[in-house]
Amino acid sequence: MAFKKDVPEIIEPRDVFVGNPKADVTLEEFGEYESDVCAKANEIVKQLLEDYDGKIRFNFRHFPLTKIHQRSLKASEAAVATAQEGKFWEMHNTLFANRRNLGTTSLKLHSKEAGVKNKRFLDDLVNATYGWQVQGDLKEGIDRGVKDVPTFFVNGTLVTKPTYEELSKAIETALKKTKKKAPAKQKAKA
Repeated sequence: MAFKKDVPEIIEPRDVFVGNPKADVTLEEFGEYESDVCAKANEIVKQLLEDYDGKIRFNFRHFPLTKIHQRSLKASEAAVATAQEGKFWEMHNTLFANRRNLGTTSLKLHSKEAGVKNKRFLDDLVNATYGWQVQGDLKEGIDRGVKDVPTFFVNGTLVTKPTYEELSKAIETALKKTKKKAPAKQKAKA
C-alpha cells in the first residue's frame, strides 16, 4: 500500500496581509526588492499603514524585473518562504533595507534577522520551492496591466502615481465608498 506524502499547504502571496486583515480597503503593490523606487514606495506604505491604522490592509505582490535585477526573483521567493512562518513583514522590510545585498547566502542571514526558524530555508531557496508563487504573482500582474514597479491598486483600481498624496486620495475615496455601502447592509438586516 502506498502512502500519500503530506504536502504542506503554501500560503500564497495574495493571502498575506499587513494591517487590519478584515479592512474593507486593500492597498496592493506589485513590486520587487532590488528597486530603489520600490524601497521609497515601501516608506510611503509604512506611513499609510500608520495614518490609516485599522482602516486598510496591505498586500505585496511580487513582480521581479529579472532583466534589470537578477537577484530580485530569489528575494521574492525568500519573502514568500518567510510568510509561511508569519514573518513576511519583517523580511519584507529587511530585504528593502539590504537591497544591495540579496545573494542566496545573504537571504539566509536576512531570514534569521527577520526571525525565521526554518532549518530548510536555504534548501527551499536553492530548490525554488516558492518559485511558482512568485511566477503566479508575475503572471497576474501582467494580466492586470502591470509593466513597471511599483504599481499600486486600491480595492482593485489602478493608482497611476505612487505618491503618498495620490495613494491617500485613492484610499479616502475607497473608504467613502465602503461607508456608503455599510448602511445599506444594516437596513437589509433589520
